[in-house]
Amino acid sequence: MASATTSKLALITVRRSKVHGSGVFAARPIRNGARIIEYTGERITHAQADSRYEGKGDDDNHTFLFIVDRKTVIDAGVDGNDARFINHSCDPNCESVITGGRVFIEAIRNIAPGEELAYDYQIQRDADDPANIDEVFACRCGAQSCRGTMLWPAKRAPQKSQRRRTLRADSATKDRARNVSAAR
Repeated sequence: MASATTSKLALITVRRSKVHGSGVFAARPIRNGARIIEYTGERITHAQADSRYEGKGDDDNHTFLFIVDRKTVIDAGVDGNDARFINHSCDPNCESVITGGRVFIEAIRNIAPGEELAYDYQIQRDADDPANIDEVFACRCGAQSCRGTMLWPAKRAPQKSQRRRTLRADSATKDRARNVSAAR
């Protein structure tokens, strides 16, 4: 899959990834702290995201949803850009940053040309996750520090109280999308 961003001046390119499906790669050196790309797509409500993907099975981890805030979800499956192809890694070279209701992918270290871009999806766990949730969201990053899952925290911790939960969306779809762009 060739990307529209493969010109001589392009910062990134999309091509087949060893991690999973398509991936985003540095076309030229990227400096630590650089804002690489905005995560774009259709901006919808959580209810719309739930409705749109309610028919997906529990074992389907493929989504291009990214929660921006309590009101907004970006669905990069509709009018999304190359950012949706950035894969997960437990040892990432990028991070997602939400500023002014917009999501940007920024480098957290220098990235060499040809290196695949990745960030930690930190997909939120939910109390009603199926028993095989770690298999559904298994990590394929291959990092030495790989925790084996794209979920966060890495292992289920007993819940002491509902008040201890951080800002959570109202459904599994929203929980899955919190910090994920392209869980595949």
